[in-house]
Amino acid sequence: MRQARSLVFVLGLLAACEPNAKIDPVTVQWMDWPAEVNAGQPFRTRLVVWGVCAINPQFRAGASADQSAVTFAPYFLVGNDHIECLTARTRALLAVIAIDTAGTAPGLAALSARSYEMRAPTLAFALSAGAQNLAVSKFGEVVVRRSGADASRRNAAGYVNIERDSLNCARVRPMGLYTPNAALVLEDQADTAGLSAALVTGYIHTATAAVCGETRVFRRVGGG
Repeated sequence: MRQARSLVFVLGLLAACEPNAKIDPVTVQWMDWPAEVNAGQPFRTRLVVWGVCAINPQFRAGASADQSAVTFAPYFLVGNDHIECLTARTRALLAVIAIDTAGTAPGLAALSARSYEMRAPTLAFALSAGAQNLAVSKFGEVVVRRSGADASRRNAAGYVNIERDSLNCARVRPMGLYTPNAALVLEDQADTAGLSAALVTGYIHTATAAVCGETRVFRRVGGG
């Protein structure tokens, strides 16, 4: 609850700095980021977020860091003009359409190798109402080293759906994201149980042997 109040407070400050725009916060369905980074090195983090109904919305990742975690509080700056797309039908469509974007996490301090949490607001599913809130959740961790970080692996977590292509190859797709090549080949093709609208954790890496003709694959670790 304290985290949710803090996020609302931060968004309120941002709104005060943008007098001609409105803050429209969004939740994160999927996040992936380098498993290891060097101390003081900002790093790019992929964020899949829900879309908004607005003219020329401007995305802001809202990245911040403290001594224990990197937190993204993503939002869109939108105008105050009324537009026709603000209808019940369009809102229903936006509820299932996501946007593939990114944010830059600030450089993190580390005198020796240590971990920071990666956090962001997520969609809270209420079985009765499907309600959304701004509760911040842990997606995973990033290891910070003084030097020599291994850049070959990306940690990943979020809500996904399972899909199969014409060759019956299983892939996981971030929920609501329909862009081409957005789905990731599942390394363990037999490990598909519970992957329909599921929250999963894992990592993206280069496999020693190709899976479904691809070597860059997603290895599921938990969830589902």
